[in-house]
Amino acid sequence: METYIATCPDAAKDTLALELKASGAVDITSGYRMVRFKASRENWYRMHLCLATPSNLFQVLRECSGSNAKILHSQAGRIPWHKLFSPHKTFRVNGIAGDRGENAMSSNEISKQIRLALEEVMEHHLGKKPRVDLKNPDITITCHIHRKRASICINTSGKALHKRGYRGPGHPAPLKETMAATLLHLAGYDGSIPFYDPMCGSGTLAIEAAFIALNKACNIHRKKDQFGLEHLKNFDRDLWRTTQEDLRKQRLEELRAPIFASDISEEYLTMCRDNALRARVEKYLNTSCQSFFESEKPAPEGLLICNLPYGERLAMGDDQKAFYRKVGDTLKAKYPGWKAALFVNEKSPWKFIGLKPSKKVNLLNGSIPTKLLFFEMYEGSKKPGSGKSGS
Repeated sequence: METYIATCPDAAKDTLALELKASGAVDITSGYRMVRFKASRENWYRMHLCLATPSNLFQVLRECSGSNAKILHSQAGRIPWHKLFSPHKTFRVNGIAGDRGENAMSSNEISKQIRLALEEVMEHHLGKKPRVDLKNPDITITCHIHRKRASICINTSGKALHKRGYRGPGHPAPLKETMAATLLHLAGYDGSIPFYDPMCGSGTLAIEAAFIALNKACNIHRKKDQFGLEHLKNFDRDLWRTTQEDLRKQRLEELRAPIFASDISEEYLTMCRDNALRARVEKYLNTSCQSFFESEKPAPEGLLICNLPYGERLAMGDDQKAFYRKVGDTLKAKYPGWKAALFVNEKSPWKFIGLKPSKKVNLLNGSIPTKLLFFEMYEGSKKPGSGKSGS
């Protein structure tokens, strides 16, 4: 078993650790914005196709001293780069400087030392150096130094894993696919109850819900050579094909409970349908163009999740406080028996929803501080005889 690293927003690492465990990972330990683990080759291949929440996947090549440039260069020179990939492949090195101070190396110095050592090894053994490509390399190497310890890794996911390949351009505030999957996992969604996103935008939450409900590998439709591991010398094409075939066989043909998505904008709803078509889940989504405030619950009980808009995306003339107040009123009046999870900007007036969250999870949506607020809507009140609806 090799040692690997999966990266994610720091608040999502517990969710990622659970997903890794379910995928066969062992020796799982969490760090800052990452989870370290071990896995077999077969499970490692499967993880690239199935894992829904990580941003990137890395294979650890060497962990060593990174106290200065000379030592880092020497340690990187002990890695058999010529056995990892062909000099005909392009590459890039990302240096991450986790240390501060007068003697700490900069990110540029870290990447320079790894690059020079790699080129020396390649030229010595193969007589040729690979070409650097900063924009679209076949191979991406990352070296992170923290407390003078270096982790030299190769990015085996290639493109970031939120790039599933189904989303088209156009939506002004898209939610990353990995974040959408994280929200669904945090809400405990497994496809056994109805799901509804009443402000679906381009449909990312509903599509990711369909992947979970159908047990469908979320990255199964990525094109050939878009994963970094496909460019490595030891890549087993036959095992990769077998893994893909096994995953396709495990996909369910029918949902256990329906998935609903709506939006007040016909333009965004068209984007949602187009994206669902590219994700090959279009027939599983019940879509409609309507305002959430005029909606009715589509089933007696279920899970409602949405990324609440703010600013220009509010789609109504009232101010944000009025909008959030109306969201709370709609949940209380029209969604008894449902659970709701609302993804909000931390700076938005979310308290005007007027309901007390049963749980709050702090997250970062890119660089934006956010919260995932959980509510349980009851028929009447939790307290018998109060006659009030709420959570």
